[in-house]
Amino acid sequence: MRSLLRPINLYLLLTYLALSAIPFVPLLFGRTVARPWQVIGVEVLAWIAVWAVLKRPAWFHALLLPAFLALPTEVYLFRFYGQGISTHHLGIIAETSPMEAMEFLGSTVWLMVAVLVGVVAWWGATFRLALRTRDLDWDDSSRWLGVAAMSLAAFVLAYGYEFGIAGRPAPASPPPGIHQAKGSAPPSADADPDSASVPGAARTGLEWPQLPHWARLPFEFEAFAQSWPFGVMARGVDFYNERVYLAELDQRSRAFRFGAQQRAADNAPEIVVMVLGESARADRWSLNGYARDTNPLLSQQANLVNLPDVITSVSATRLSVPVIISRKPATQSLKDGFVEKSFLTAFREAGFKTFWLSNQISFGKFDTPVSVFAREADVVQFLNLGGFTNNSNHDAILFDPLKIAMADPSPKKLIVLHTLGSHWNYSHRYPREFDRWQPSLFGVDKPAYTNLAIKPQLNNSYDSSILYTDWFLSTVIDRLRESKQLTSMLYVADHGQTLYDKSCTLAFHGHNTKYEFHVPAFVWYSDQFAGRYPDKVKQLRTHRKARLSTENMFHTLLDMGNVHYPGERLEWSFVNPQFKLHKRYVDSYGWTNYDNAVIRGDCAEVIDKGKPIKQ
Repeated sequence: MRSLLRPINLYLLLTYLALSAIPFVPLLFGRTVARPWQVIGVEVLAWIAVWAVLKRPAWFHALLLPAFLALPTEVYLFRFYGQGISTHHLGIIAETSPMEAMEFLGSTVWLMVAVLVGVVAWWGATFRLALRTRDLDWDDSSRWLGVAAMSLAAFVLAYGYEFGIAGRPAPASPPPGIHQAKGSAPPSADADPDSASVPGAARTGLEWPQLPHWARLPFEFEAFAQSWPFGVMARGVDFYNERVYLAELDQRSRAFRFGAQQRAADNAPEIVVMVLGESARADRWSLNGYARDTNPLLSQQANLVNLPDVITSVSATRLSVPVIISRKPATQSLKDGFVEKSFLTAFREAGFKTFWLSNQISFGKFDTPVSVFAREADVVQFLNLGGFTNNSNHDAILFDPLKIAMADPSPKKLIVLHTLGSHWNYSHRYPREFDRWQPSLFGVDKPAYTNLAIKPQLNNSYDSSILYTDWFLSTVIDRLRESKQLTSMLYVADHGQTLYDKSCTLAFHGHNTKYEFHVPAFVWYSDQFAGRYPDKVKQLRTHRKARLSTENMFHTLLDMGNVHYPGERLEWSFVNPQFKLHKRYVDSYGWTNYDNAVIRGDCAEVIDKGKPIKQ
């Protein structure tokens, strides 16, 4: 025992203890920690397993390097977003260009680099100590008991995963004379998770019996993934499985068909445009009552119907866009990929030539939850190269590809414009002539959105980016009108932004606030469209103030193009007389019913009055 108190050994043990304490960092910021005792139990067992198998720190310390490297990011996410690294965050990192990352972090990047250098030095110093000491070697007979126990636990877990675990036997019926209370429900398997049978994966094809219910180990993947440092491995494996899933998704969905057709189809020219906005919040649009005139041009457009009550299910582009362009339910938005195709395929089946014109970053080598849908289009163009040195293009770069698409000889066309909108850095989203409100971030080198001192500049630049979006969208409408064709356009933003509102100390997105879920949207139609589809225009105006969500957009866009298919859900189209309201779920501490929620505090957090659906 005395040898364990040597400084070299204490330093190593305290290092491992500090790493294990990372899941509890949120407590320092006044937040709670889910399943704390399970996390502690998982970490204790994981340390025992690693030490028992590898015997001495020198043989496993190198394996801890990924956890050391991920440490600054984990703490950063806890500080500003209240959650650690997830598969979603790893996806964002993989899909973000170096320039976009630098733009996002601003001057904070140098602090993170300094912290990272310090962490690497910490790992290096402790690795040297681990190589020097032999006092922490586990070399007595108890080690083999540990190895045997962990091997047995691993076997039970693997067997249960493959062949399943039986549920706890149902309780015996009550003896005669004892009756169930009137109106009470019989016992349900849902009330006790241990009473439910766990099906096996059946990967081997063998038909061996399930484990008895008492062999179920108190182990949850979520608790293991939440732990540190070993949970990093679980998150990495989950991210790798996501990449494989996305890579295979195109193959698995290749045979998918909507069976879509355009009713009363003819060869008359027709253009349907879908504009995907970025990081726009509804209350910063003067169309929705904002005091600043951020929509001077759109407010003058004839045949524009504003939709003031639209919410998005999740405040992240890579997860929100698939809900907009496909039938993916909101409550599945956190799961990357979807087995069905998007409205691009439905329009193609109905005889439309389809275009995906994007000012977002190209998917490049890896598929993303958005790119797997974009590739369905006949013509795919990404105008933002996302390299180390190039400046991001303003959305006006989409005008020339739009002009070419509109001039395409195909009579019927669907054109998707994916804009950069109000993506951070806001001052990079518009040219100087749109820098209306001062002081602003225009010309400021690498500002950090996490710096509360730049609140006025940040908000002014954000409003100027909305002003530029107004000009961009109004210009698109003008070009559609000038074509003298039957044209229509649907605009919706993917998510909003929190902007240090009132006394709120949060900015950007990922904070479960109303500002991030409530997004701007509108429909514009040409006079030719109104003449061809007067009933759709009537229904649009009837439902313009209805409670809508991004789940409505897929169904509405197809209905606007008069494209229909077997099994369609016209009650989700707000240009249809069959339209009905539906529950609007948002990713806020579970799946929260947005219309059964309270808006709490200056940050406007969305809190369900009841119990949110577990994710």
